Amino acid sequence: MRYYGDVYRPPSEASSLIIQVTLGCSHNTCKFCTMYKEKRFYNRPMADVLADLREVAEGYGRRVRRIFLADGDALIRKTDDLIVILDEIKKLYPVCERVTAYASPGSLLIKKPEELTLLREHGLSMVYLGLESGSDEVLKLMDKGFTAAQIVEGGLKAKAAGMQLSVTAIAGLGGTTLSAEHAEGTAAALSAMNPDYVGVLTLEIHEGTPLETMVHNGEFQILDSIEVLKETKEMIKKMDCPGCVFRMNHASNYLILKGTLNEDRDALVAQIDEALAGNIGLRPEWARSF
Repeated sequence: MRYYGDVYRPPSEASSLIIQVTLGCSHNTCKFCTMYKEKRFYNRPMADVLADLREVAEGYGRRVRRIFLADGDALIRKTDDLIVILDEIKKLYPVCERVTAYASPGSLLIKKPEELTLLREHGLSMVYLGLESGSDEVLKLMDKGFTAAQIVEGGLKAKAAGMQLSVTAIAGLGGTTLSAEHAEGTAAALSAMNPDYVGVLTLEIHEGTPLETMVHNGEFQILDSIEVLKETKEMIKKMDCPGCVFRMNHASNYLILKGTLNEDRDALVAQIDEALAGNIGLRPEWARSF
């Protein structure tokens, strides 16, 4: 079993078998991100991917219930390749209940609807999509590479193919200047997609990123914990995502929030109000990690 460089996976894939289908990220220019910077993006040789699957299956084939296809954009790989991998998983891991992957907006937009449907039929049950912000101004500022409308289009294509959709957003990504636009636009984009899961992280400034330079130059002003909570409150109030599982429980978050929209919206807002009133402790800066 071989892993190359740092390996990232969603929190919900903590107990999953991770198989690197691609290395790195197909975009990899977001100004806030340090992931995959040590790797040049490319598709791993199919022989290596299949060898990893077979090696693990020899000892654990009847124990693995979840598999996550890494790295940052496994879905960008050719559909025929992915079908070979998915079929091999089905053969080698008879009790596997779920196969998931990160998907970029680009990979979802490139795939034809029938390709996504075919991937779902062969076992790709859920994709993780980074929205980050629903504000085009914020997305452009952070060099995300896509508009909010394009990201929504990609998410809706995955859902139409029968896949579950998990979407991430980043509180504070607009800084103080674009906070209101960020909250409103993100709520609108999430409402348009109505994903199965939403995960909200909180922005951290990492050493060596273009965003760190922007902060040092005074081009970007970071939200403090109270401002992040107020922004998040406005976002939740404007979200219309019936049945969506909402989680704000990442290590980067100041406040842990869990619920199901829309039924728990009022309770989530009330928790934020309690925190703003000082009745709920917030995670200190030193304890946060992105």
